Amino acid sequence: MAIASRIQKRVLASFAAAAAAKLPEAAVAAAGGAAEAVEEVASSVQEQVQVQGAQVLEFGDTERLFAGERSTSLVRTLAVLQALSVGPLVDVATAALRSPAVAGSAAGRAAARATAYQHFCAGETAEEAAAAVRRLWRGGMGGILDYGIEDAEDGPACDRNAAGFLAAIDVAAALPPGSASVCIKITALCPVALLEKASDLLRWQQKHPATKLPWKVHGFPVLCVSSPLYLTAAEPPALEAEEERELEMAHGRLLAIGERCAEYDIPLLVDAEYATVQPAIDYFTFAGALAFNGGGRPIVHGTVQAYLRDARDRLEAMARAAQGERVCLALKLVRGAYLAREARLAASLGVPSPVHRSIQDTHDCYNGCAAFLLDRVRRGAAAVTLATHNVESGQLAAARALELGIGGGGDRGLQFAQLMGMADGLSLGLRNAGFQVSKYLPYGPVEQIIPYLIRRAEENRGLLSSSSFDRQLLRKELVRRFKAAMLGRE
Repeated sequence: MAIASRIQKRVLASFAAAAAAKLPEAAVAAAGGAAEAVEEVASSVQEQVQVQGAQVLEFGDTERLFAGERSTSLVRTLAVLQALSVGPLVDVATAALRSPAVAGSAAGRAAARATAYQHFCAGETAEEAAAAVRRLWRGGMGGILDYGIEDAEDGPACDRNAAGFLAAIDVAAALPPGSASVCIKITALCPVALLEKASDLLRWQQKHPATKLPWKVHGFPVLCVSSPLYLTAAEPPALEAEEERELEMAHGRLLAIGERCAEYDIPLLVDAEYATVQPAIDYFTFAGALAFNGGGRPIVHGTVQAYLRDARDRLEAMARAAQGERVCLALKLVRGAYLAREARLAASLGVPSPVHRSIQDTHDCYNGCAAFLLDRVRRGAAAVTLATHNVESGQLAAARALELGIGGGGDRGLQFAQLMGMADGLSLGLRNAGFQVSKYLPYGPVEQIIPYLIRRAEENRGLLSSSSFDRQLLRKELVRRFKAAMLGRE
């Protein structure tokens, strides 16, 4: 029997402090894998969230959840996720991917292509990624085209990357209306060293408001008092004339991309990065939002990382500024992916990490920011993409959205997103509940995608990784199908 739990109005009212429960597989680990623990996990996987008697997310009926999914696909997904849960195996694989001798060889690329690449990526070309969008669209979900490039070192590389992003937009424009968005990285459009210098200057200006930055084209807030301003301990040198020209060229690349998206009415999602460059990324992102998000039209979406301690303060400042500028506040909310890097940098400087002290604080911040944004979506003042693999956050946000009467049908104000190859159970559950759901679809040559594959492998590493919930759902459905097949033969 499914265990039904009801989120009462008083719980939704305190959404900001909602606690995320442990992943179901924690029970298995605590019990040493005993049969009783497996039954407990299977029961918890069936948990449902209900609001005023209406079912929101339901995971107990795996037959309905995975309807239309081929058994061979489920077996392959379970095999990959299970392999990635074996820590030593992941250590060996990531070490091999980091080795130029392996990653740079034809055999190494072929091995990566046949395993992690096939699971987490949509292909080598935009056309292959478009085919993945069409498959998702037939199944009731959308796709986010993510041209998988990392940091650019110079202007010519930035120009090549901009051409790749524009090509992705053209491909998305040829897909069914509403089926595709496009994701970009500012670190691919502006040399990273220049973003670091600009971020230093923005932090210094936050500490010393009288500082003049002649290259700034807007005053939209990108920092606040609680931001990690200690990263700029002394006054940084001003940008040289050539650097200002390069910054202007990067601005032009972003505006060209935003204009193409606006022409085709395709959402543009800008990824967040690490703290040393994030202020400049936000500066560029909001330049795009001010240019294209007028009239309540959500074209350019920034990203808020909830694992940062200043996330809520900056979010509220963004909302006030967007209201003052009369532009739509379009944002993607994520937990964050650079925890180890931020911790190392803070330790080297002898200062506290900009990341929350505990995972629970991060969960609470994410849920609180989601509630804050959903309220503005209800008022027509914001558009939000809730990018999460956390089932409890998905449950809470879905329940709150239904209570507010948003998120269904063709409502562009709310969508959920998960990475390709991850959190498929949550994606399907949200889709079945009537919400718009998209999967991130990275694509590009294998050697270009290797840094992304390493991050995904490490994210899924270990017994209690974020993939544990999906593995339980997959096992349950495959057992059900096996039993049904056996009974059908008798």
